[in-house]
Amino acid sequence: MTSDWQARRATPARPGEPLAIVGIAELDPDGLDDVVVDVARFGIPPMQARSMNRMQLLMLEAARRCLADAGHPERPLPAERTDVVTGLCFALDRQHANAVRIELPQYARELERAARAAGAAPDRAARAAAELRGQLAPRLGGSPHDRVGEMASTIPARIAAAFKLRGRTLAVESAEATSFVALAHAADQLRARASDAVLVLAGQRRESPFVAEALAAKGTSGPGGTEADGTRDITEGVGAVLLKRLSTAVRDGDRVYATVLDCTLRHDPRPGCFRHSHSVALRQDAAADSLRAAGADPDTVQYVACAGSAIAREAAAEHEALARLHAGRAPGAVVLGAGDGRAFAHAGLASVSRVARALRERRYPDPSPGAGEPEGAPFRRARAGEEWGPGPGAPRRAVVHGASLTGTFCHLVLEEHRRGAPAGARARSRSGPRAVPVAVVGLGGRFAGAPDAAAFWQVVDSGRTRLGPVPDDVLDRDLYHRPGALSLTHSYTDQGGHVPVPDEPPDDLAVLPLRYAAMDGAQRLALDVAAELFAGRRDLSGRGVVAVGTTLGLTQERRAHTDLVLEGLEDTVAALPALDGLSALGKKKLLERLRERTARGAAEPSPALLDGCLASGVAALLANEYGLGAVPLAVEAACASSLAALDVAVGALRSGAADFAVAGGVELACTTRDMVLCSALGLLSHSRNAPFDAAADGFTPGDGCGLFLLKRYDDARRDGDTVHGVIRAVGASNDAKSLIAPDVAGQVRAMQRAFAQVDFEPCTVDYLEAHGTGTKVGDRVEIAAAARLYAGGPRAGALRIGSAKSFFGHTFAAAGSAGLLRTLLALRAGTLPPNTLLRTLNPALGLAAIPAEIATRPEPWPRPPGRPRRAAVSSFGTGGINYHVLVEEDPAHHTNHAHHESRENREKGSGPR
Repeated sequence: MTSDWQARRATPARPGEPLAIVGIAELDPDGLDDVVVDVARFGIPPMQARSMNRMQLLMLEAARRCLADAGHPERPLPAERTDVVTGLCFALDRQHANAVRIELPQYARELERAARAAGAAPDRAARAAAELRGQLAPRLGGSPHDRVGEMASTIPARIAAAFKLRGRTLAVESAEATSFVALAHAADQLRARASDAVLVLAGQRRESPFVAEALAAKGTSGPGGTEADGTRDITEGVGAVLLKRLSTAVRDGDRVYATVLDCTLRHDPRPGCFRHSHSVALRQDAAADSLRAAGADPDTVQYVACAGSAIAREAAAEHEALARLHAGRAPGAVVLGAGDGRAFAHAGLASVSRVARALRERRYPDPSPGAGEPEGAPFRRARAGEEWGPGPGAPRRAVVHGASLTGTFCHLVLEEHRRGAPAGARARSRSGPRAVPVAVVGLGGRFAGAPDAAAFWQVVDSGRTRLGPVPDDVLDRDLYHRPGALSLTHSYTDQGGHVPVPDEPPDDLAVLPLRYAAMDGAQRLALDVAAELFAGRRDLSGRGVVAVGTTLGLTQERRAHTDLVLEGLEDTVAALPALDGLSALGKKKLLERLRERTARGAAEPSPALLDGCLASGVAALLANEYGLGAVPLAVEAACASSLAALDVAVGALRSGAADFAVAGGVELACTTRDMVLCSALGLLSHSRNAPFDAAADGFTPGDGCGLFLLKRYDDARRDGDTVHGVIRAVGASNDAKSLIAPDVAGQVRAMQRAFAQVDFEPCTVDYLEAHGTGTKVGDRVEIAAAARLYAGGPRAGALRIGSAKSFFGHTFAAAGSAGLLRTLLALRAGTLPPNTLLRTLNPALGLAAIPAEIATRPEPWPRPPGRPRRAAVSSFGTGGINYHVLVEEDPAHHTNHAHHESRENREKGSGPR
């Protein structure tokens, strides 16, 4: 329904405190390949440097320049409370190279077989395969640190380590809305005073020709990079901004480029292939709501930057929405500027940086080359170097529009900072801490041996692990399994918690077979879990967010890139010296058989091809197929991704940006790629995951997905929802110390930040669902950190500690969702969950100091007198990323139980004596 701005303006606006942009950096997009980064300057060991993706280096440099622009290090940052959020879209170069490297042995084996079938002698066929591997291996590289170096979340973690920043660190993706999502999350954290500064970075590179091919198939670009509507291939760019609350910036004497008054995101859910929304009404509604939240009348906006895709139909809808919003204004009153939505992850940040600089310089941004004059009043283009005059009775003010092909609209309001103006003039309503309880009103999960949440609890209650040998179609043991030794090309274990990828969509969804076939396995798995989550529920209205923890480089995209690379090897194969004895006809026959055996280049790309490669596509599928007006985003924080996604969702609910949220995580970790890369660093157990055992020697990978439906607690009670548990706090930190080794101080910091949000003490927590990876160092550090917090105070009984990983394996991005699911189900069952595979408790853990116990059998969870049952869930990720969540049962259950007990006691007391 279209909003009526004129009717709404009669109600007072309730804006949050403005945010100050105090640092900006933009790398030259035409010179990204020429940027030289001295890794030693950032304390990066040479071995790790070999495994780093190029984007990591570029963002390190952008962070350095942005912090220097803000006066760092001479002007200190609040390092303990400075977050780093990065926005990225599509897989990175090192991810692609690793995928090809792992696939190469299989391709070489098929080459050997095809050569023999084409008439080559067995020894020459084998030599040809060896020659191909020898030629490609040096080009693809390879390091024990590849699994860490390739990850998107390593980028913010590396930046935090380089500059000793100890706040939150995470990476996000939401197609072209990525920058806006990152900025909106930063605003939530700053206004909630969960952070004092946020470094937001965004970057986009042409990492693979596959993306251009997929865009062309979708119709947003064509062969050669152009189409009739003027769109082109992805635009490159890397940039950064440093944000603080305006009051903090003024207090610190910072130079302020501009202030951010609001960042509003809205979503238009439409089932089917992802495509830009053409809704004029929803665009206008989002813009009007954003200006209202900023306390700004549309008549005071002087400049509008359109960071859309420039696709003709979308651009027309955007222009029409703006024309309606600014109807009645004088001709030329609004200067229209163009951003570049084709920069995907970087699109919004590039426009925000450009406009912020222009506000400070009081000159309009120069128009884009070739930009024509917009049709119709009140719009016009700026002249080159045109002075930006004062606003009509208000500060100079601008907005930035954006939209994504997944259906999200973005609207951000910027204003000049007038020196001497009261910094807290708008610090009403949303400013200050608001640790609003958040209810979990729905849950679903699928993990090894557990097709749904009920089966998940049955597995836990049984005390029997579901870890075992992964299927042969997952791990080709002849090629990739070599027990006993570290290797860059083999896994020393074949154990895992495998979950089959669904082969058809849930019954309640109508998904075309071609589109379903293009989906990534993680997307299919999440769709199935969503069917459980939303079963019987069709009442989710209002604004929402869907935040799913996952890797930002999905398998589908890596596989598609690998296919392109291997397709391009035919000339290399034909020129191999070992095949010189084959005739031209023999070589032709060899290549034909090789194509058949590897199924390369079999089909034309479809419009759905890109959908299966977007990490945020997992969340967008849930929003669009179930008709939710919820902004979709992917969150990567290594093995803490699920709880980072929960943090984003809780922040949106507490800020009022969302009325409901879906949060969780999904990852398929039982892949050849992950098993080989994790083995190379010695991370995997040689047997099976056994957290806290004296013989624990690493983790076992597992597949899985857990999703949770969230509302503010009061809203859930009002709506009559079943409350499975209440999220009381989410604490987060980065230890800024090591990308690999866990750190006691960093984990303690996350725990302390969680308890700072609640009114109860650690000694009243009954159960800790630990990260519990099963590594000797990791387990010992985690228990030592827990002892720092949980050992104090009058504890009624021993703290119970457990880990879901002994049952289902380490599910990477989904690990936190497994832990939270186990905890919520335990609360519901009134049962303390057991551990399995625990034979001999590691005596070095020092549990008696807490005191704590690790049980191997399920036990009753008694409800303590005078309070609800309480639990904590920890999740720690590579890069020093730490999350700690405090959960309790529904207080209404506790109250009703206490009332029932009190009545029983009164009745007993009134009887005969």
